[in-house]
This record gives sequence, structure tokens and C-alpha cells, in this order.
Amino acid sequence: MLMLVSGPARSADKLNELQDRFDKESHATSKVKVLQKLAEAQFETAGKADKDGDYVTVGLTFEKYRDNVRAAFDLLRKQEPDADRHPGGYRQLELLARKGIREVEQTLIVVSQEMRPPLEIVQKDLLTIDDELIQLLFPTRTVGPAKTAPKPEVKQ
Repeated sequence: MLMLVSGPARSADKLNELQDRFDKESHATSKVKVLQKLAEAQFETAGKADKDGDYVTVGLTFEKYRDNVRAAFDLLRKQEPDADRHPGGYRQLELLARKGIREVEQTLIVVSQEMRPPLEIVQKDLLTIDDELIQLLFPTRTVGPAKTAPKPEVKQ
């Protein structure tokens, strides 16, 4: 019985510890690495809350996840603005954003109608961040001036 009670407490302690490490981390790439571990703990917490029908906790957990992704992205753009020269953190963060989008989408399938709006906002925000990351990682490149095909002459 004691192990059943200590399990959720240990999980919450781990989540709080990882959140503290994430909040204190000042280097962008390291922050993204901590976010990888934190994200797993957040998804685990959201999954347990989902099974218990506690959709308020699910929503709050995903909102915190979105805020963490945004904080890591902002720091990454500030410290390493050139994604072409330093793509590692951007790639890892893009994968995390995409995973978060999948987790939110799976949750949207089962939540009640009144819990959908906050999760849809989180989903929209994560999609926006993901789009920005992809744009930074894969900008459209033009080698020279845009070339257009010559128009055929019309004979009359």
C-alpha cells in the first residue's frame, strides 16, 4: 500500500526537479536537452491524469509543456540565431514540438467538449512553433535571380 502512495509522489518530485533544472538552465542547447527529459515526465503525468479522467490536470500539463517549448525556442533564437550554422538544438526542439502536437491530438480525441478549447489553443501554438522551426531549418533558397520561362510569341 505504501508503494502505491509513494509512486505518484516520486513522479511529481521528478517532474518538479526537471522543471526546476529547465527553468535554471541558461544555455539554449542544454535547455532543449533538459526539455527532452522534462517532456517525457510531462507526457507521463498527462497520461496518468487522462486515465483518471482528470482533464484539468491534462490541460494544465500541456499548457506548461507549450510554455516550456516556447521558452526554449526563444532562448535558442537569441543565443544561436543562425539555424543553418547551429541546427542541432533546432532539430531537437522541432522533434519535441511535433511529439507534443501528437500527444495533444491524441488527447483531443477523448476529452469532453468543454475541455477542447484550451487544448486546441495549445495545439495551435505548438503548430505555429513547429512551422517556425521548420522554416528556420529549411529556408527557401534561391541560387540566382528568379528565372521565368519566356512567353511564347503568338502569331496572328
